Amino acid sequence: MLSRVADSIYWMARYIERAENVARFIHVNLNLALDLGPEVEQWAPLVHITGDDEVFYQRYNLASQENVVQFLTLDEENPNSILSCLRAARENARTVRDIITSEMWEELNKFYLMVCGAEKDAPTLRSSYEFYGTIKGHGAMLEGLAETTMSRGEAWHFRRLGRLIERAEKTSRILDVKYYLLLPNADDVGTPLDTNQWTALLKSASALEMYRRKHGRITPEEVAEFLILDRDFPRSMHFCLIRAEQSLVAITGGGPTTIRTSAEQRLGRLRAELDYANIKEIIEDGLHEFIDAFQSKLNAVGGAIFDTFFAIQPVAGGSAMAAPAGSQQANA
Repeated sequence: MLSRVADSIYWMARYIERAENVARFIHVNLNLALDLGPEVEQWAPLVHITGDDEVFYQRYNLASQENVVQFLTLDEENPNSILSCLRAARENARTVRDIITSEMWEELNKFYLMVCGAEKDAPTLRSSYEFYGTIKGHGAMLEGLAETTMSRGEAWHFRRLGRLIERAEKTSRILDVKYYLLLPNADDVGTPLDTNQWTALLKSASALEMYRRKHGRITPEEVAEFLILDRDFPRSMHFCLIRAEQSLVAITGGGPTTIRTSAEQRLGRLRAELDYANIKEIIEDGLHEFIDAFQSKLNAVGGAIFDTFFAIQPVAGGSAMAAPAGSQQANA
């Protein structure tokens, strides 16, 4: 497979997953706003989750609901807004229309045009719980179409690899924000506010029902364990790394005793860390520090994937091949 094709498929999947995750955060926060008083700060952390604090405060003075929703949904100058992500995903998909299926292309077009149409009715958008539920539905539809219409070849594995790397990163961010920003006051631990926020966190990952089946009562330690270390829940960080590694190995043709690339080495090492991690030790050593280190290592995995599959490669005679046309490493 050409590197530019692999690059476009990988980033198409990452951008779709990113857009869906942003919708999840807003969707849950709109619901949470009905239960919490106006004195509870809950919108600024959403900007922190996406890592766009600096960009946001250059454009907006206050992290109000109206400003944050506009910035994360329709702001074209925010590269991580839902609209920007879907535009980038659609452009990547357009360059590989002969690789993805027509059903996927049509659904992505509908998805993008639906969000574009919302721009004309921004006031309604800011309080539209249903709108963000619809975005989640489109994301699930695209995932279902990819699973049921694509052959399990390199294209499918690059798509899954991109989606799972993005999902692991976003799950780590929402967990970090809950621990590090939402409850700076230890007196709030164990209160109804605390329980509501942990419930909201689980809902943002569509994890509440599966968590209750496994653990029942909501406790911070068990929520953290479920979202970090669970091997069976599809949005846990550990699950994402296990499946991402499977796709990476399928692409390279490596195996347990044959590591062909630095990407395999970095991803395998990070997955192994979670294999043997213990949630009590993680919390004792500092959950924020653990997640911060995890994100740095995951970024290194993304860099290694770029270097291995998408970057400029030397050729005979000392010259270099042109960079893949769709290369977007800088937008990670």
